[in-house]
Amino acid sequence: MVQLIVGSKGDGKTKHLLDRVNSQIKTASGNIVYLDKSTKHMHELDNKVRLINVKDYPLKNSDEFIGFICGIISQDYDLEQMYIDSFLKVANLEGADLTDSLTQLNQISEQFKVNFCLSISVEEKDLPEFAKEQVIISC
Repeated sequence: MVQLIVGSKGDGKTKHLLDRVNSQIKTASGNIVYLDKSTKHMHELDNKVRLINVKDYPLKNSDEFIGFICGIISQDYDLEQMYIDSFLKVANLEGADLTDSLTQLNQISEQFKVNFCLSISVEEKDLPEFAKEQVIISC
């Protein structure tokens, strides 16, 4: 399952994402990974959550980002949930169409049984039609 937290920049999406991941760690039976554009939120995350600073890796486009996600999944058979903050920025999708990347994440989620929760700086009305059903919080 892919869930989306959407809204304009500065609307509090990251706080919702952090609250969500920290509450999920209590009931998760597998591992949780949090992808971000920096390590700024390291101390706000439960220490059982693995934080990965995506900007440490030379990813040039959204296809490479999806490959990066698959690499993480392939190395952790116990991975249950993945949280991605600033999705447009870390996936190199700013100003681009989200359809292919969201479709691929949905397929990856189904195939490998990993749940994704993404914060996206876009208004709900500007999402692809199928993605509007995946919005859990609109800031």
